[in-house]
Amino acid sequence: MGETYAKAGVSLESGARATRLIGELARTTLRPEVLSGVGPFGGLFQLGRYREPVLVSSIDGVGTKLIIARTLDRYDTVGVDIVNHCVNDIFTCGAEPLFFLDYIGVGRLVPERVASIVAGMAKACREVGCALIGGETAEMPDIYTGDDYDLVGSIIGVVEKADIINGKTITVGDVIIGLPSSGLHTNGYSLVRKIFSSERLNDIHTEPERTLGEVLLEPHRCYFNQLKPLLPLIKGMAHITGGGLVGNVPRVLPENTAAHFKAGSWDIPPIFHLIQREGEVAEAEMYRVFNMGIGMVVICAPENATRITKTLSEAKVIGEVIKHKGEARVVIK
Repeated sequence: MGETYAKAGVSLESGARATRLIGELARTTLRPEVLSGVGPFGGLFQLGRYREPVLVSSIDGVGTKLIIARTLDRYDTVGVDIVNHCVNDIFTCGAEPLFFLDYIGVGRLVPERVASIVAGMAKACREVGCALIGGETAEMPDIYTGDDYDLVGSIIGVVEKADIINGKTITVGDVIIGLPSSGLHTNGYSLVRKIFSSERLNDIHTEPERTLGEVLLEPHRCYFNQLKPLLPLIKGMAHITGGGLVGNVPRVLPENTAAHFKAGSWDIPPIFHLIQREGEVAEAEMYRVFNMGIGMVVICAPENATRITKTLSEAKVIGEVIKHKGEARVVIK
């Protein structure tokens, strides 16, 4: 008998079953503007009801957090991760998420595993009114080995041109408000995996009893629904991802300004203290790699700070905008 695709490591039957499962999940996220669901070669979305629409796009991955999910054979959280990460990114401009597309590359296609990933994506999409409009699932045994896989997401959102948030009106004296993260979100896992062996993932870490693995797989938090009603009060937002406060806040600051954060003004979750202690990681490195308990930074005029913190009970004033002196654009002390 001659060569077949199955002998080469690619199962068309598994691909067809995965597509059916994905289609069922994606249909639960569709909006009226969607003119085609999962299946056609391109997703169709009718853009309307905007005066001067500006499309906002972003693409990202979950990174090596996927290895922890694979080790624990748990795939329902990483789909939430990728959607929420992308939603937060475009929301820093004030954009509403419209539709989302995913790429899942695998060494061995297990339809139910892919369906678990997509179920998480669909759940996160529904929570923010974003349509899961399409994607690609690729079985490539010569690229990915065994149960290796990768997950990437792309999002398109929209904002009225007059409502774009770009930080240009930020001035010295403005207030910096922090919203807590749910943990590491999707950054710093290469360092975490160097510190903790896979055998440590089942260790009890917190009370009530949660294992280290469960804490590390806590999904990336989304801030869209919380902050959307407050957008008129906000001058700038920074999503605290790779690079931490040090690397991300300067991206929204005007020239000649810097951010001064008051150390101790927010609670740093225990997981970060554990990482720092067991890895003997310098404090500066911790702030450069991790979010350290702050997932989103909001900058507003002083007169609006109280209204934001009263509306969002978890939000805390953690700093202020200062005049830029020297090299550092972010000062934590």
